[in-house]
Amino acid sequence: MTTVSSSREQVVALMRAGQSVLINGFAEVEAEGAALAGLPAASFATSTWERPGGGGGTARVLTEGVVFERAGVNVSAVYGDAVPPSLYHDRPHLKGAPYFATGVSMVLHPRNPYVPAFHANYRYFEAGNDCWFGGGMDMTPAYGFDEDAVHFHSAIKTYVDRHDVADYQTLKETCDRYFFIKHRNEMRGIGGIFFDMLDPQGDDGFDRGLAFAQDGIETILAAYLPVVRRRMASPYGEREREWQLYRRGRYVEFNLVYDKGTVFGLQTNGNIEAILMSMPPLARWEFQVTPEPGSPEADVARFLQPHAWAV
Repeated sequence: MTTVSSSREQVVALMRAGQSVLINGFAEVEAEGAALAGLPAASFATSTWERPGGGGGTARVLTEGVVFERAGVNVSAVYGDAVPPSLYHDRPHLKGAPYFATGVSMVLHPRNPYVPAFHANYRYFEAGNDCWFGGGMDMTPAYGFDEDAVHFHSAIKTYVDRHDVADYQTLKETCDRYFFIKHRNEMRGIGGIFFDMLDPQGDDGFDRGLAFAQDGIETILAAYLPVVRRRMASPYGEREREWQLYRRGRYVEFNLVYDKGTVFGLQTNGNIEAILMSMPPLARWEFQVTPEPGSPEADVARFLQPHAWAV
């Protein structure tokens, strides 16, 4: 049976290694796009922070790139004497218990409106005598393409199907419900998978949960980057850029109103710059925007409701 100290060490090592691999993958695509455009590629800056109440993390952020207008991959490991409300809300018996939390999280906001934004995180918690994994990934297009949605969901389904700790359909439906903007009556994007409080039972439960998280992190590049490469050189103009910024406004609305990760970070006094790294660098709001019927902008609406994309 895995001890508490060794389990923490294994998960933190996984998150840090995942951050490195993901940064390299995203930087490679940024370099490819820069070469196509004949421009210099942007690079990821590093910022390490410490949390006064215990723990800290490392934020790796790319800004003003050719492919990615903003891209960030953060790793954190924090602990404290009493779990924040966002944790004991679903597990009341944990109120007042000490906790430990670690994870890797990322958000990418591409420059080209035809390249979808992307979010993923994998995390691990210990509180009292409980421990569990959580996480997932989802994609948010400003313009929808069926082949992109099919590829993304199929890659995720293949990953989930390799494990016995969860099933794709349940995780997809959970994601569809979680990333739903209630006041807009639409999903944030095309969804993906989302899970919380994954606690496989048995002596090998921790190892199976860890393997699921590791495979998920390793699936991110295969699920997302083919879509980026397919769309990053697509020509666009002012109309497409304005629509992208308008759709980014919905992304901001979800993150500030509903996102549990944002709330957890704020409740635990995490690094505010790392927490709000998920925000797009630019966004806009307009009054009563109604896309022209039959336009590519109007077509996005069908991607923002639950749909069976995986094959």
